[in-house]
Amino acid sequence: MTSVRNRLLLSSGNKWLLPVTIGMLLAACSPKVRPVVTAPKPVDTIVKKPVVVKITPPQPPPAAVISLLLPFYLDELNLSKGAPKAGLSKADLALQYYQGFKLALDSLTEKGENFKLQVFDTRDATAQSHNLALTTKVRTSALVIGPIYPEEVKSFTQATVNMHKMLVSPLSPASPADYKNPDLVTVIPPLKYHCETVARYITDKLKAKKVFVLKSGYSDDNKYSIPFDRAIDSISKKRVKIVEVTILRGNLSALLPQLSTTEQNIFVIPATDQQFVQVTTQALDKLAKQHYPVTLFGHPNWEDATYLKADLMQRLNTFITSGDRVNYHAARTIKFLKAFRKAYRSEPGEYAIKAFDEGMYFGQMAANYAKQGAANKQSPLMPAKAVISNQGFEALHNTFHFTEVPGQGFVNTHVKLYQYANFELKPVE
Repeated sequence: MTSVRNRLLLSSGNKWLLPVTIGMLLAACSPKVRPVVTAPKPVDTIVKKPVVVKITPPQPPPAAVISLLLPFYLDELNLSKGAPKAGLSKADLALQYYQGFKLALDSLTEKGENFKLQVFDTRDATAQSHNLALTTKVRTSALVIGPIYPEEVKSFTQATVNMHKMLVSPLSPASPADYKNPDLVTVIPPLKYHCETVARYITDKLKAKKVFVLKSGYSDDNKYSIPFDRAIDSISKKRVKIVEVTILRGNLSALLPQLSTTEQNIFVIPATDQQFVQVTTQALDKLAKQHYPVTLFGHPNWEDATYLKADLMQRLNTFITSGDRVNYHAARTIKFLKAFRKAYRSEPGEYAIKAFDEGMYFGQMAANYAKQGAANKQSPLMPAKAVISNQGFEALHNTFHFTEVPGQGFVNTHVKLYQYANFELKPVE
């Protein structure tokens, strides 16, 4: 018997399976629709150009024109092979001064100042100095430093008396009375101011009633003794008696009746003659050993007199004035010495030191005047009266304190007094 397979009846759960399956097949066979993506439009990039700031370099200050008149003796120099060095040494003073002055201007230039330096050779000749005074370059410069020697200064100032331009006599202590130029500036104090310093100390500090002036008999002594006598009479109102005596071979016996054994006996020696000074100071030493107290005031040139022994000067309680003594232990001096050696590979002398001081002082003055002149449209010429002030300037070799002398210009009147102590000259406070 053949059995027949019965068909299975769909359960109630299968009723939904078929339509779902068909729906899935239709969905799979239908074409896919992709979403449309709109690309964002590129945003224009704004490139900002950097702001260029134009920096205008600062304009240098107007140049102060300075003329330097020095005796280089260029017309005499022999530069040939085998020429003696003695001829070259004549220019040492000028070279030292130029180097010191130039170093000062370089120092001021580093601080922002501006200079034009003109250098001329005076040849130590009065005619050459006079001719230089007439040149356009010299006459149109704001400041003239030099000439050096008195006769040159006189010749130069005679040709420039009506120029109303400051002229500096840098190294000569000669009295400006011979020049009669109201724009002349004398830096080294003349002998008159040494005498006044001594007279003031004798009158005010020592309270002396009598002063012995020991003279050699040479007329050169009068260059010191005459202004000293005037100063003593003026400062003391003639209350100090002046006893002038000419000493021969150190014989002081004539003075013994007038000397004191209890108070200081004040002596002034205005002489510079070596033999006279040596003999007379030895005679004073013998006097001191006889119990006559001695205080001695010497000529300022004694400072450089190597024949004077410090122990003798100290026993005589000796004082000496100076207008150009350098303290080589001072920090500012040491700094200058290092700068000079670095710049020139040599040692500076006294003229280089003085030149540096004068370059710093007058150079700054000229620079300030040049800037003021440019701003106010005034004359580039610099009259002394317009710029010299009463304010002191502490230099390496002295203090600058200028006093106006009618008809003679401005004079540095600052003189220091020194006394022998511990076998060397020490400043008197």
